[in-house]
Amino acid sequence: MSSSFRAPPVRSSDEIDLVELLKSVWHQKKLLLLVTLAVGFIAVCYAFLATPEYKVSAVLRPAAINELDALNRSEVYQLPPAEALLKVGEALESYDTRLAFFRANQNLFERFVRPGQTLEQSFEEFNRNSIHLSLPGADKKNASSAYIKLEMTYPKGIDGVAILNGFVDYAIVSERKQIAADLNVIVKNRLNELSGKFDSARSNYDMDKAAKIASLQEADSLKRAQLQDELKALRSQLKTVRSDRIAQLNEAIVIAKSLGIQKPTTPSSFGESLNTGAGSMMRTEVNNQQIPLYFMGAEALTAELTALQQRRSDDFTDPRIAQIAKELQLLASNREVEVLNARKNEDIFLAGVQPLRAEMSRLGSLNIDMTSLKLVTVDQLALEPLAPANPNRLLVVLLGLFGGVVLAIGIALLRYVILSSSSSAKEGMPGAPVPLLKTHARGDALTDRQEYSDLAAR
Repeated sequence: MSSSFRAPPVRSSDEIDLVELLKSVWHQKKLLLLVTLAVGFIAVCYAFLATPEYKVSAVLRPAAINELDALNRSEVYQLPPAEALLKVGEALESYDTRLAFFRANQNLFERFVRPGQTLEQSFEEFNRNSIHLSLPGADKKNASSAYIKLEMTYPKGIDGVAILNGFVDYAIVSERKQIAADLNVIVKNRLNELSGKFDSARSNYDMDKAAKIASLQEADSLKRAQLQDELKALRSQLKTVRSDRIAQLNEAIVIAKSLGIQKPTTPSSFGESLNTGAGSMMRTEVNNQQIPLYFMGAEALTAELTALQQRRSDDFTDPRIAQIAKELQLLASNREVEVLNARKNEDIFLAGVQPLRAEMSRLGSLNIDMTSLKLVTVDQLALEPLAPANPNRLLVVLLGLFGGVVLAIGIALLRYVILSSSSSAKEGMPGAPVPLLKTHARGDALTDRQEYSDLAAR
């Protein structure tokens, strides 16, 4: 028997004998066992020595409709339950809200603070790695199935339950305060708008009132001026009439004296007096012509002339003068203007402001208890976990063992390939022993493979 070992028959590069590979791996079972145990031991060490991490979660769902009824019935701020849930979700996801809670509760985050780091840097690490918000069901169209889930992972020694529940309460309170502030701003702006409309109505009223008073006073002034002009013209007319009457009387007196008429008479009587021979008789005179003034006689005419010359005013001779005096007296004070100026509460006379008053009164008396406003329903509070979420010791050990097996098989296959390549290289050298991979008879193949496997194992 030759001392040189022989190899199995050489096959083409694309031909693989799986049975031969499996036997080669199996003959290295000690190596497989050692590598698997080594990797498994590392996995066990990690599973039992790594710092355990715990996970807690809280679930929020939309509040009942009646919880937000007081706010929605105000007709100032509309907030459906699904939108309220989204607002709380935005607050939970807000960087400012998280940072404010971190600053306000530094005693809960002492383990997150690292030496040499600022408060903001420590918070950034916590915010990035420890807390996670998911909104898988926050849908406005289907509010009944909407929800928000907040999860937090934390190492042992930290009160994660207090942090998560406290943060949820803090976000809800913060959002409630924000809604209250928004409501106050909206109400204030609405009141300012209504007040502006009310002031505009009051200004229009004042302008209309002033215009009406000015119109009334202007009409009175015009009427007064017209009456005074009429009175002046009428007095001038009466004076002229009196002067004309005096002139007529003077002329009539001269005629009466020249005719010797001292007493009032008529033309017929005056003619009879001249005809003294006639008998006594009674005459009736019908005359549609005015009798000349001198027939009144000198005495009557002189008496009238004296009276006219002694007259100081002609106002009593025309009733129109008394009427004008009456109208001027009435125009001395306009009662309508006095009533307009004497108004104490002019707001009640404003037109079209009753709806504004009602809305201002309603907004002014609006009293919504925001402290009891329930934005969301806490469906699940964070509870103390019974076991750490990471690492999962059983899973880590199983994965370690599996990885060890895979690594060991890989090493075994690599050794097989290296040894096969080395044997092929030695076969081509002069004087080199015949490799086991070369065989002369098919019947010796199993024996040759066994010898190669023993050599590979050694």
